[in-house]
Amino acid sequence: MSSTESATLREPVPERGDHLRVSRQPDPPAASLLGEEMDELEDRYLTPPSAEFPRHREDSGWTPLVDGVAYFGALADAIDPLDAGDVLLVSAFHLLTEIDLRGREPGEPGYLPVGEVFARAAARGVDVRLLVAGGAPANLPKSGIGPFRENLVSARALRRWVPEGEPAGTCPLDGRVLLDWSGHPIGSNHQKFVVIRHQGELTAFVGGIDITRWRFDLSPHDRQSVRGKRWGWHDAAQKITGAATARVWDVFRTRWREAASLPRRFYWLPPEPPGLFNPPPLVDEPGPPPDVAPRPTPGKTLQVARSFGPYKRGRGIKPTPSPWTLIPNDGVHEVFRALSAAIDAAERYVYVEDQYFREYPAMRKRFGLYPHVCAAAERGVKVIFVSGGVENNARRSPSRLSVSGRVRRDITEALSADAAENFAFFRISNLTVHSKLTLIDDRFACIGSANFFTRSMAGVDHELSVVLVDAGDDVRDLRVRLWGEHLRIDPADDLTWVSLQNLDTALGAWKPGWGDAIDPETGVSPLLSASMEQVLLPVRTDVGSPVARR
Repeated sequence: MSSTESATLREPVPERGDHLRVSRQPDPPAASLLGEEMDELEDRYLTPPSAEFPRHREDSGWTPLVDGVAYFGALADAIDPLDAGDVLLVSAFHLLTEIDLRGREPGEPGYLPVGEVFARAAARGVDVRLLVAGGAPANLPKSGIGPFRENLVSARALRRWVPEGEPAGTCPLDGRVLLDWSGHPIGSNHQKFVVIRHQGELTAFVGGIDITRWRFDLSPHDRQSVRGKRWGWHDAAQKITGAATARVWDVFRTRWREAASLPRRFYWLPPEPPGLFNPPPLVDEPGPPPDVAPRPTPGKTLQVARSFGPYKRGRGIKPTPSPWTLIPNDGVHEVFRALSAAIDAAERYVYVEDQYFREYPAMRKRFGLYPHVCAAAERGVKVIFVSGGVENNARRSPSRLSVSGRVRRDITEALSADAAENFAFFRISNLTVHSKLTLIDDRFACIGSANFFTRSMAGVDHELSVVLVDAGDDVRDLRVRLWGEHLRIDPADDLTWVSLQNLDTALGAWKPGWGDAIDPETGVSPLLSASMEQVLLPVRTDVGSPVARR
């Protein structure tokens, strides 16, 4: 087990999260209304389509997957039946080979590490390829910068992996694992997605969930602990089917060609001699996306949004910028375009879950989303930021209960007094919120790998997200599922779950003045009174407030 994976686990209790799944399948809007309504939704919330950034209208399925138990289970279900002639393409920012996608621990009956899953699939004749984030810190044994050293160890292990029952020396993943260190010198290949072709059909999983053990969690996030203290991990991804999956395939194909043509780079993992990041021979790049049958989905339009920086890389410590082979030389900023346009169009609310809400080195101010958030609040739009009370399991100390300097300068100090009442910021105690998710007006959703800071928007970190506009109830149902989780609503309290569907009522859970159903005795929303436990911690957003710590 990795030294950073110090969390302990209790037995999984999947049924605790069952009430958060939306079981009702809403009726699609009447066909006669869809054309006009979809035109209006697309024009309002989406950027104009192009050949490079197309819209997939009513031809692609979309299923949100909240938290690791749901995501890894869906991924395992999709990988298990793969056989000769099928395809499995994996892009990982952080990959550890010992995680069991079903949550079993080493020594438990049926334990199957994901490294064995990949190797067995390749041995069966599945075209398995893995792109894993590499970087200069991979050569530093204790750099503490990103997952790159662990990724290097995982890539080497996968290339040498002999599946159970195969003869010694049979390494079916050799030449099929690439470390990708393209892009900005202090950026990363942060895209997290999987593409599967099974019996001619494509399925893609896109989100922010890394293939590591501590991501395996579910609400109410009480089954893990770090150094004896309760801790959990909240995350999000989505499964897509139909025409949009070809776009995700093409992103992998582009990345594979770019990574395969990087200059040679050596690593050193003592006691072995130095080795190449990507030793030859490598398998050829995947072919173009196969023909994909549309998946009829009335009332939905999807876009697959990318972020790439303006150059590929070069040699040496200070690499001379070199052009991409397939990616435009001025970079790709589709995630920024999509989010800024949707926030500018917001009418009722903007809800964002993110790990940071602060900036890091290599920020690019012109790609900032906070000015768009500020303008939305000035229009009367309710803006809600949600982040974790604990940043991650390696940094167990509580996060600040005050805003970062960038949020203070670009939002709280920039807002008028009236508009400041439209902004709320909460942290969730004993929880890492790792999801990169934005919901707007119960009509727009964006889930992916892109954080809400300028590094992701500018392409310093390479990202992939999926954007959705929906004329039905799917975005609303996802909002209900998330807000119910964070409010810790009792699964048996059907009345409260129904109340959360009413946006006028639900907004009052964040600020009393935002809701239409406030208890006159307590002055708060009855939704808060229905909580099984209070885990939402308000972050101080008043200008000049002292730093507050728990």
